[in-house]
Amino acid sequence: MKTKNMNKIFLVIIACIVAYLFLLPLMFMIFTSFKGIAESVTSTTLLPKTWTMENYRELFMNTSTSPVLRWLGNTAVVTCAGTALRIVTSVLAAYALARLPVPGKKFILVALIWAMAIPEIVTFFPLFYMFKQVGGLNTFWPLILPSGSGVMCIYLIYNFLLAFPKELEEAGFVEGANVFQVLWHIVVPSVKPVIVTQAFITFLGLYNSYLWPSLVISRNENRTITLGIAALVLGENYTNPGLMMASTVVSVLPVMLIFMFANKYIVRGFTQSGIK
Repeated sequence: MKTKNMNKIFLVIIACIVAYLFLLPLMFMIFTSFKGIAESVTSTTLLPKTWTMENYRELFMNTSTSPVLRWLGNTAVVTCAGTALRIVTSVLAAYALARLPVPGKKFILVALIWAMAIPEIVTFFPLFYMFKQVGGLNTFWPLILPSGSGVMCIYLIYNFLLAFPKELEEAGFVEGANVFQVLWHIVVPSVKPVIVTQAFITFLGLYNSYLWPSLVISRNENRTITLGIAALVLGENYTNPGLMMASTVVSVLPVMLIFMFANKYIVRGFTQSGIK
């Protein structure tokens, strides 16, 4: 019994050490954001000797070069619209493949699997050329519309629907419901954890996207938060680590809050996606 308790204590200590190693960069980022420019450059300690809000004040007050709130608003529009578009198209496509008599269904499924093997960067040039031809550069459309092609999302929801009992849907049809009513009132609530998980993954991917937005967005007022932070880091503010860390904290905070609220759905979604 004593050996068993010692093993548990040892495992807890190891877990705390690993957690500290993973949290150390985050702690360094947060604490450095509260340091002045002189201390942030020369300090070798984690905690600031003199706490200051000057970095956050400068970040939010200097709206001409760093309109952070504008960047966050742009990011919210792009990520929310892109995530909603992907989830709607993925659910409709997955349900059609799983339940409806779609012509060439086997060929479409094989094409989906092959499409997942194509690197995303390969599609950047044709997409850029298309949006340039229609005058879509420096707008939100190039950031939103390509999000509708969620091949992996379609495939995962499709696999989950294969194990979903058809009897529940048939009961809805017996009651006089149409296909869209059955999908909305019966199927979607049942696959909610999987949908929330895919929505969070999509949201996170769009939120952190840098390469594609940097190709289609050049105006400062149309940048997302990722492009804005990159501009700050690559610009004159590279000499002020505190300001750089403050901008990073502001960009990370929304995702952390969303993850805290959606955590139970994400864990349940991963569990249900892996158990048939």
